[in-house]
Parts: sequence; C-alpha cells; structure tokens
Amino acid sequence: MFYLFNTYLYEPLFNALIFLYNSYSFGDLGIAIVLLTILVRIVLYPFFYKGARDQAIMQKIAPKVKEIQSKHKNDKQKQVEEMMAIYKEHKVNPFSAFFLLLVVQLPILFAMYKVFTTGIKTMPQDVLYSFVPHVETLNFMFLGVLDLSQKSILLTLITAVAQYYQAKLTLPKSNKAFKDLEMAEMMGRQMMYMGPILTVVVLMTMPSAVGLYWLTTTLFSIAQQVIINKRINIVKDHGKLVVAGDN
Repeated sequence: MFYLFNTYLYEPLFNALIFLYNSYSFGDLGIAIVLLTILVRIVLYPFFYKGARDQAIMQKIAPKVKEIQSKHKNDKQKQVEEMMAIYKEHKVNPFSAFFLLLVVQLPILFAMYKVFTTGIKTMPQDVLYSFVPHVETLNFMFLGVLDLSQKSILLTLITAVAQYYQAKLTLPKSNKAFKDLEMAEMMGRQMMYMGPILTVVVLMTMPSAVGLYWLTTTLFSIAQQVIINKRINIVKDHGKLVVAGDN
C-alpha cells in the first residue's frame, strides 16, 4: 500500500510541482502550488462535478424525500424503495459525497501533505523523473510576502471563511429554527461551522504551503458549486431535475 501511495500519488504530484516550478512559476513556489492545485482539479473534474451535481440535485428533491419519509414512517422497506426510485429517476447517488471524500479527496490530501511537508523540505532528487530538472533550493516566498515554510494566521482565517462559504452553498435555503430541522439538515448546519473550525485547527499546525493548496481547492470548489447551482433546472413535462448541458 505504501509503495502504491508513493508511486501513483506522492511521486507524480511532487514531480508535477517541481516541473511547474521550473517552467511556469517564475521561481515562485506559491504560484507553482496554485497551478498544481488547478491542474489536479481539472484532471479530477468529472469526479468533483458528479459529486457537486448530485449534492445540488439532492437539495432540490429534499421535499420529496421528506414526504416519502413521513408517508411511510412505519414501513422502512417501502420508504427505502421509494427513495431509491427517486434517486434513480433523477440519476443521483446519495453516497457520491462519501465516495468522493474517501476514494478521491483524502488520498490526494495525504499525498499533497507529504509533498508540502516532506518533499519540498528534503527535495529528494532520486524520485524525480528523467524529464524533470533537478532543483537544489526553492523560493518559499509567495509573491514576495508570504513565507510558505511557516504558519500564517491570516491565510488560515481566509481559508476558514472560504470553507464556511463553500459549505453554505451546499445547504438548501431554510428559515426554520435549528430545533425544527430534520436530522440531515442539522448535521449539515453543524458541519457548516465545524468545517471552518477544523480547518483552523489543522492549518495552524502546518506550513502555509498546505494552507495555500487548501484555499485554492476551496475557491475552485466554490466556483464550481455556484455554476452547478445556477444550472439546475426542472424539466416540467417529466418533473425530473437535470443539470443544463448534461446528457
């Protein structure tokens, strides 16, 4: 497992970072990190798009799901059958967010963490591909003002705010009091606040290079979620939710 992690995640990401640093960053590690983050998100766009799309549609069909839960509250089997039928009708997977987190996001986050905490500090030349130039030292000053090798309270707070806004976008609009929310809505509302708190706790122990990656991928996610939310439409003749432009 360790070999697979290094060979297929850590080493490719480390090589990509060094390649971008040499070729497109003007000798600025921060720019290379931003470019690498955008590159990773573009490569994995189908996964992130599917997860964000399903989440947006799940918000729209939430009233139907609640209606089924109330109608068949004493018949769990019928409740599950009708809920799965709705998911199938709208082509959404209620577990896509968990798949995205466990199978895609966490492994990449761990690999990025190793790149930013071990790779750029030790600069292991033996893992560089033949076409990637060797680099002895890196310029850790992002735009000449932020030392990416050190912690940054300001960057951490900005990332936490972005994390909060991203979480808020994924929640359906509701004027109900917290005590009147369904369990899933309560958990979502709580995570909207817990996410930024965890972001601060984690990033305050790490160099700013990790924070810059986290902030960039969060901003990318916000832009993607805004676009998807605007593209969710209802096909009136079938009553089915689709994303404009989807096949």
